[in-house]
Amino acid sequence: MLTSEIKLDQINKFQQNLANRQDSKVVERAVSHQGILGSSEDFTSESLMHPVFSIDLSTGNVADQKRSGRCWMFAALNTMRIRLMNTFKVDDGFELSQNYTNFWDKFEKSNYFLENVLKTADQPLDSRKVAWLMATPQQDGGQWDMLCALIEKYGIVPKYAMPETFSSEQSAQLNKYLNLKLRHDAVSLRKLVADNASDDKISETKETMLNEIYRMLAYALGEPATTFDFEYRDKDKNYHIDQNITPQEFFKKYVNLNLKDYVSLINSPTDDKPFNKTYTIEMLGNVVNGRQVKHLNLEMVDLKKLAIKQLQNGESVWFGSDVGQSSNSKKGIMDTALYAPDDLFDTDLSMSKAERLDYGESLMTHAMVITGVDLVDGKPTKWKVENSWGEKVGTKGYFVMSDAWMDQFVYQFVINKAYLSEDQLKAQAQDPIVLKPWDPMGALA
Repeated sequence: MLTSEIKLDQINKFQQNLANRQDSKVVERAVSHQGILGSSEDFTSESLMHPVFSIDLSTGNVADQKRSGRCWMFAALNTMRIRLMNTFKVDDGFELSQNYTNFWDKFEKSNYFLENVLKTADQPLDSRKVAWLMATPQQDGGQWDMLCALIEKYGIVPKYAMPETFSSEQSAQLNKYLNLKLRHDAVSLRKLVADNASDDKISETKETMLNEIYRMLAYALGEPATTFDFEYRDKDKNYHIDQNITPQEFFKKYVNLNLKDYVSLINSPTDDKPFNKTYTIEMLGNVVNGRQVKHLNLEMVDLKKLAIKQLQNGESVWFGSDVGQSSNSKKGIMDTALYAPDDLFDTDLSMSKAERLDYGESLMTHAMVITGVDLVDGKPTKWKVENSWGEKVGTKGYFVMSDAWMDQFVYQFVINKAYLSEDQLKAQAQDPIVLKPWDPMGALA
């Protein structure tokens, strides 16, 4: 392979080429003062992304995850609260406790990490799996199946039964010290394995670790409610109270959602993942022996049809995407035509969806909820999205996503199996192919 350093005559050539461009100083002034996005924004996109939709579900007030990475929880709980609000005529401001699921998620993720430490204890520290494990022992993000695993074990509660705390809304400090604790414990567990300690000794040590982690979480997030009174006035001003109810009873009675009916569907058009096959990711999860993360890979045209069916039936759609791509959070627009940096720099910046996944340019970073779609001649042109960044962004917290943006940057939908075809149901029932821990389809929203 021919390699060489940058030569001075090359630099002189590049400088002359720049000087010969008549627009170079105009572009330089624009970009240096307005930035890349401000200088390349196409205002046509804003006019086309008008927030009016032919199918538009009523979903209540938008929640705010604050300075935390719990979008997957907010999105999932938002889909569930709609059922409760519609069935029991609860006020639009009602929310389910994101902090309750957050507590149990961090506790279960800690145990999941320690179990993986033990499983990889015979591998050297510089092995890729151990290095990947130690890079982020736990974090705020997650997947739909992980949220289901938590609810199936612990249920849910109204927000007032376990409200937000400093560390739930601003999670950086808790994550820093919880990860420090987990890495510290990893040292101890690996030493025990290396010294051929008995299973009883390892189990006893791990239980002590979990006791200490529970205490840390209780101090930072508050201790989860075991029972509470569900008390509210409905929209007709009628008073209701259900006393001494458990989180599991509350979920079954008031949300009444069979989580097994809802499955994860992805769009990953890479060569290593044939369509109509299922996939899971090694070392990805939270609840040990809980629900497995499992994805069925389908073409985007099929995913859109399923999403539209679910919306037409009055159900919103949890989805995962790369929200930072070609989006304006203040205006609440996600559109591939929003910015034209390649025109600005006069260079080719195009990559296919598969290439972006394969080369690390894109992966799922954020989960939201689709609550509407605009159909023209039966085909979608734009989608209404409920975000979890409060009401000061977009249109009172709602975003508009172009259909073209969905094609390129949406990777995951959660759909009720009732809308899947017989062939899709058969495909979803397959045993999943196990992907490496660092596969992009294992990214946490």
